[in-house]
Amino acid sequence: MFGEQTELIFAALAGLLLLGGWLVERSGASPSWLPTAFYVVAYLFGGFYTVKEAVENLRARRFEIDTLMLVAAVGAAALGKWAEGALLLFLFSLGHSLEHYAMGRARKAIEALAKLAPEVATVRRENGTEEIGVGKLQVGDVVIVRPNERLPADGVVVVGTSSVNQAPVTGESVPVDKSPITDAKAALSAFDRVGAEHRVFAGTINGSGAIEVMVARRSEQSTMARVVKMVTEAEAQRSPTQQFTEKFERIFVPAVLALVVLLMFAGLVIDEPFSATFYRAMAVLVAASPCALAISVPSAVLSGVARAGRGGVLVKGGGPLENLGTLTSIAFDKTGTLTEGKPKLTDAVAMDGVSDDELLSVALAVEQQSDHPLAGAIVNGARERLGGRVNPPAVTDVKSITGRGVQALVDGQQVHIGKPSLFDELKDSALPAELVAVNDKLVAAGRTTMVVRKGTRFLGVIAVMDTPRPAAAQVMAELRSLGIERLIMISGDNQKVAEAVAKSVGLTEARGDLMPEQKVQEIKALREKHGKVAMVGDGVNDAPAMANATVGIAMGAAGSDVALETADVALMADDLAQLPFAVGLSRSTSRIIRQNLFVSLGVVAVLIPATIFGLNIGTAVLFHEGSTVMVVANALRLLAYNFTSSANKEA
Repeated sequence: MFGEQTELIFAALAGLLLLGGWLVERSGASPSWLPTAFYVVAYLFGGFYTVKEAVENLRARRFEIDTLMLVAAVGAAALGKWAEGALLLFLFSLGHSLEHYAMGRARKAIEALAKLAPEVATVRRENGTEEIGVGKLQVGDVVIVRPNERLPADGVVVVGTSSVNQAPVTGESVPVDKSPITDAKAALSAFDRVGAEHRVFAGTINGSGAIEVMVARRSEQSTMARVVKMVTEAEAQRSPTQQFTEKFERIFVPAVLALVVLLMFAGLVIDEPFSATFYRAMAVLVAASPCALAISVPSAVLSGVARAGRGGVLVKGGGPLENLGTLTSIAFDKTGTLTEGKPKLTDAVAMDGVSDDELLSVALAVEQQSDHPLAGAIVNGARERLGGRVNPPAVTDVKSITGRGVQALVDGQQVHIGKPSLFDELKDSALPAELVAVNDKLVAAGRTTMVVRKGTRFLGVIAVMDTPRPAAAQVMAELRSLGIERLIMISGDNQKVAEAVAKSVGLTEARGDLMPEQKVQEIKALREKHGKVAMVGDGVNDAPAMANATVGIAMGAAGSDVALETADVALMADDLAQLPFAVGLSRSTSRIIRQNLFVSLGVVAVLIPATIFGLNIGTAVLFHEGSTVMVVANALRLLAYNFTSSANKEA
């Protein structure tokens, strides 16, 4: 009738009619039936949505709060207490409509994400340009994005340079410079691995330069569309506290009904008319209805999930949000998480009788066949140092040795490149003392080392280093200020390398030399020892460890399908600085959930005995509905949450 505001308007009309009836009754100058007429019409407006929901619940064989309130209102009318019944329905419908309005605000904060992408795009065609709906864009189309326009699709820049504001998707506060990619069509098939300087997302805002973008994903598959879908699905997921309150309600409501039936027979014990006994029972029914309890947790979870989404953090439901707010231990992968993830070749130390060129050319030949994250650093560094003087030899039969290194055939000889521990496992391959000394020195300096052996000759040691992210030390300090007691690195790197990085960024523990399955065991051990633990990684190599953590947190998820799917919490930007915001918001959500439970259960605990000892229905419903509005308003504070370093403050 009045759109989304109908329930609120009906509640307001019920309130006006109630007030009108009360004023007419107080005047004493009107017929006796007129105030009752006002109250009866107030019943109709105040009870319309209550009856509607009660009927729907009864059809579904659910006996819920709306039904309890309706029974109490009918009971008041049966006793001739029309004014109190009208007050009950008015306040209940007002509380219900304000609750729906507030929850709608939280949902709209999520839905607003879906409207960030434009509806039309300008597509370059052979004979000019054409404007088409974003939904009709195909992979490979080239769209023109003018200055200050929103980007219509995920894709790669093929023409022009600009700075793009990615805050709507990733939460990054600083625009990211974009430049054309050399081979756009090849990039489309490996979009997850395209550099941030070439990759753009639907819904982000172009800066001052005009650019052309080749579409990599259809509109329904864009990062923005998938985030909105996942956030919407997250609403249906129950947090631990929400599961507890639902179980509590299933036991509590029948118990209340049993108490009300019992109170009906109070006249057998005390000398009072049945009307007084029945009135008391109805008052207890109102007081004990757990309206505030039912909405206290969902409203906080929905507001928290919506605020996280606006801040570039995808939280997949109440469980991860609440768990992240209560844990005291966080484990981190090293490479690409605490560090830049862009290691560089720093050292190439050849053994006596071996030239630097031979060491580097063999390493280059083998590593350019490998897809290991460190292989690129070795290849780039070796090419730079060789300067084209030496052509790398032919390589065949390349095999990866998981977690240890790589082997191949070069000039008919077996070549092994890997961690020093690899050679402890191979026959007749004890490391020479000279090489051990060089390796130990490099490791002590924080390098990740690899030994190169060709045939029976050890050619030398090559070393790479991955520098810590500039924000890592500050992030660790902020996490400690939020109450995270244990910050642990779990890494496949050498223990000394892990310790060097951990010390530089302020971690409390470092555990190195771990195979992927050993990382999982470490996470399980941490959970057994400390209860809850989060794992922060890139969502790909760390997926098993993240899956075994209480909360798996993936970084840089905007460009990674795997990270979006596997993580419980996804930091859309490749920015560690989003982590304190996520933890701080979760902490505030947990605090507000506790506050709401205290208010909702506290009011019920006070009102039940108060109504048994004579508190009237009008006063009971006033406190009852007031507590419902209070918990919803408290939850909505999360929509305005802003993280500061002194994050111990209330939201």
